[in-house]
Amino acid sequence: MAEAEGAANGGNAHDLKSLLSAEGRDFLVRNNGDQVKISNLDGKVTGLYFSASWCGPCHRFTPKLVEAYNEISSRVGDFEVIFISGDEDEESFNNYFSEMPWLAIPFSDSETRDRLNELFDVSGIPHLVVLDKSGKVLTDEAVRAVRDYGSEGYPFTPERIAKMKEEEEAAKKNQTLRSVLVSSSRDFVISNSGNKVPVAELEGKIVGLYFALSSFAPCIEFTRVLSDMYGKLKEKGESFEVVLVSLDDEDSSFEQSFASMPWLAIPINDKSSEKLARYFELETIPTLVVIGSDGKTLNANAAELVEDYGVEAYPFSPEKLQELAEKEKAKMEAQTLESLLVSGERDYVIGKGNVKVPISELVGKNILLYFSAHWCPPCRAFLPKLIDAYHKIKEKDSAFEVIFVSSDQDQSSFDDFFSSMPWLALPFGDERKKSLSRTFKIYGIPSLVAIGPTGKTITKEARELVMVHGADAYPFTEERLKQLETESEEMAKGWPEKVKHELHEEHELVKTRRLGYICDRCKEEGKGWSFFCEECDFDMHPKCALEEEEDKKMNDIDEGGLLGEDPQDSQGEGGKEGYVCEGGVCYKA
Repeated sequence: MAEAEGAANGGNAHDLKSLLSAEGRDFLVRNNGDQVKISNLDGKVTGLYFSASWCGPCHRFTPKLVEAYNEISSRVGDFEVIFISGDEDEESFNNYFSEMPWLAIPFSDSETRDRLNELFDVSGIPHLVVLDKSGKVLTDEAVRAVRDYGSEGYPFTPERIAKMKEEEEAAKKNQTLRSVLVSSSRDFVISNSGNKVPVAELEGKIVGLYFALSSFAPCIEFTRVLSDMYGKLKEKGESFEVVLVSLDDEDSSFEQSFASMPWLAIPINDKSSEKLARYFELETIPTLVVIGSDGKTLNANAAELVEDYGVEAYPFSPEKLQELAEKEKAKMEAQTLESLLVSGERDYVIGKGNVKVPISELVGKNILLYFSAHWCPPCRAFLPKLIDAYHKIKEKDSAFEVIFVSSDQDQSSFDDFFSSMPWLALPFGDERKKSLSRTFKIYGIPSLVAIGPTGKTITKEARELVMVHGADAYPFTEERLKQLETESEEMAKGWPEKVKHELHEEHELVKTRRLGYICDRCKEEGKGWSFFCEECDFDMHPKCALEEEEDKKMNDIDEGGLLGEDPQDSQGEGGKEGYVCEGGVCYKA
């Protein structure tokens, strides 16, 4: 077994016949039923393709592998792939295998398929292991190599992939618009009418490469914003162009969305689209990569700039970004509650019964802007904590309010969620929500932004503060946080350095400073102090960890007869009738 594992990891060469054959079978099969002797693989580079029809990522990867296989086979002729199925029935195997031009282990030979999965430690699919002509493992990460480089990555060795990356880096240093947009088979982009526009006509212009997926809501919204900016720049006669780099899988989706776009595009299914996504290290969509008039990358993703500033962001140069940053700083310094929440005739928020509350009545108060939505489970989980903090803060300071900023998708969901809240809200679908989300860079919900009495932003991290400190975090200022920190330090001095807990009996839990964690007992967020096991990545809030310590102390005292008889003892361990008490908590029986 040790020898087999060493071979699987590239230590030794595999004998393909013993690897792929079984008792009574010395052949592989094609999707038409033909049998091919395993000996025919002698002298070939072989790919073992672990895949299954029920696997979505496999379905997306298989066409890429088919394309690479066909190109490699036509070029070198010494490459073969063997499909090792993870399907659960023969019909599914046959339907999926019918799409593949290579060989397979027969579906009936589940023993060999299981053995190969174990030998090559296949923990997820699609998985592609490539063996050289002698049977030695070249790579077990060939799926990524094929995705990134296609047939050009052959034979997919680490050395070959490293060389491809070096070539890409060299190309970046000498980047031109042609090197970005022209391929060996294409020197043009297309308009939505189907006309071919030579890339040469774009040279000398500022070009935005727009990476998008037509069905993705943020891309749909950004397309509208980009179209508006594009039209205004064209009207001004600016030398600017956009080229769509579509990430759609289907021609129909691409054609439908591109039909309404005023700019150009790389043809659908062009291999350079994926190459460009890797070249520009695409991390999110929508992304707008701006190429300067000299062909060099001017901005790796100007999408946020377009959303925030529109035409004002053009031409996306460092000087323009500096100018915008200075304007933004001045805007923040001049920020008031009215500048945030008043827009034209929209100078109010609403309370219960849609009663309008003028923004002027909120000036001078501490305000929390609560970005949330009914459809969001973390928002629903956070809401009770915020309501509890709200009531406690209100008891101490009436000059405090929360405003719900909804991301709900319909009025009824908004109404349902807002009905459970004791505070105010922006009306459903209010345009001010977009402005506030841009101003405070809200990328996820729930989010809680604290605004001080002067209208200035105190913190955009108020949610975390409420989670950890509750109402004690109020008014969320740096001074208050320093006070909490001092109080925490003083409190921690009285805690033991280590504790043992019944939920983690393997190791002691060590008093540790932690930036953030989830308590493994109460499942709530924590920050600051934790009783932590580094080896097991196990955290407990001090209150959870020390509760048991207090119980033990009380038990020790009780055993000494110092507490006297508990009148509830006569009811047994259950305490109050109808309850069962254990672990320091009483549960209904």
